Amino acid sequence: MRRYVFATVVLVVVAAMAVPVGAGSKGKGGGNGGGKNATTTTTAPPTTTTAPPTTTTAPPTTTTAPPTTTTAPPTNKPTAVVTLGDSYISGEAGRWQGNWATPEGNRGGTDRAAYKRKGIWRYDASRVYGDTYSNGCHRSDVSEVLTSQIAVDDQVNLACSGAVTQNIYRASSGGVGQGGEAPQADQLAALAASHDVEMIVLSIGGNDLGFSSIIIDCTIEYNTSPSWWPNTCNGEQQANVNARMPAAMAGVGAAIDEIRAVMAAAGDTDYRLVLQSYPSPMPRGSEIRYSESGWDRTSVGGCPFWDVDATWARDSLVPQISSNLASVAAAKGVEFLDLSNQLEDREVCSVHTAHGKGPNAEWGRFLVTGLTQGDAQESMHPNAYGQQATGTCLNLLYAAAPGDYACNNVAGQGPDVMSLAPG
Repeated sequence: MRRYVFATVVLVVVAAMAVPVGAGSKGKGGGNGGGKNATTTTTAPPTTTTAPPTTTTAPPTTTTAPPTTTTAPPTNKPTAVVTLGDSYISGEAGRWQGNWATPEGNRGGTDRAAYKRKGIWRYDASRVYGDTYSNGCHRSDVSEVLTSQIAVDDQVNLACSGAVTQNIYRASSGGVGQGGEAPQADQLAALAASHDVEMIVLSIGGNDLGFSSIIIDCTIEYNTSPSWWPNTCNGEQQANVNARMPAAMAGVGAAIDEIRAVMAAAGDTDYRLVLQSYPSPMPRGSEIRYSESGWDRTSVGGCPFWDVDATWARDSLVPQISSNLASVAAAKGVEFLDLSNQLEDREVCSVHTAHGKGPNAEWGRFLVTGLTQGDAQESMHPNAYGQQATGTCLNLLYAAAPGDYACNNVAGQGPDVMSLAPG
């Protein structure tokens, strides 16, 4: 009966989860192509003593006439980089620096929301998520855009945990807000009116594919069947993903169209638009450090999956989602950032990691019910380390020429050292 009781808790509580599974030139994705280089120490801005170049104008001299109305004046708006989408970009699970099985105290120093008052440990998630903890958006202080070092005036996070593609669309296009907020495209419109937006990064589609239901099903199958006769989830869930994929990808494409419509209405066609994919929080079954039999994967590791299901998620599901997102990006002419291997050897329960903080820490949040530590919706997301790693990827992407890239971690290095390669 112990296993069935646990499964019931997981089904009821984890169902609340919303789990989906420096400076470069502007260009691809911003509308009409071309580009505007972000300011650097080697690029001088227009002056009042240099005429704009034309096909007949001689090189500038001290007698050249001042700029005319054919030269666009520099904008006085502050610059911004903005992220939109779901929990994988909002910063969900940013509360945690690694995992710790014991729920008491400061959880081995991993809980950034823990503090001590009058000798008693207390927990306040708003210390990490701010006022978005109460509305469920969970925008953490270590979300990728906030931890990036991009040289703009403002880094803006409009993403919200649990978002589906409809939450991106403008209200006038049938979009729906979350947590008392306007749809994300409408929030982008307000930002574009006051800022010169340099780059927009979008993460969406995972919730349209029902990633949280996949995790729930796989967890229940593990905890309600013996190792000598396991009930696995991959067959049924693969069929579900295949059936949902066309509509989900159509929604992603429509979300990109909505973003472009907003920026065109703001008179801005000179920005970079990037669609990013999802990393795998779980390793292959052969790389899980806890035995497939017994209860350690459930009660200690927080990775209650059969080997075959873990391997399917890592080597089939995540690459399938990434490949389909890449196809949408190519069809829409936007940049693509592949994060599918970003957590390689840093995943939850990997033989290469351990509980706690530090160089061997896991970069993903293990699965919890929300009854003993943290919130269920934080499960199976990049944690503070993983979010910081994605911020480093964003730095590298911004400094690179527009295009498609893959970003991976570097063996033996922390989240501040990542590798970006053409993808």
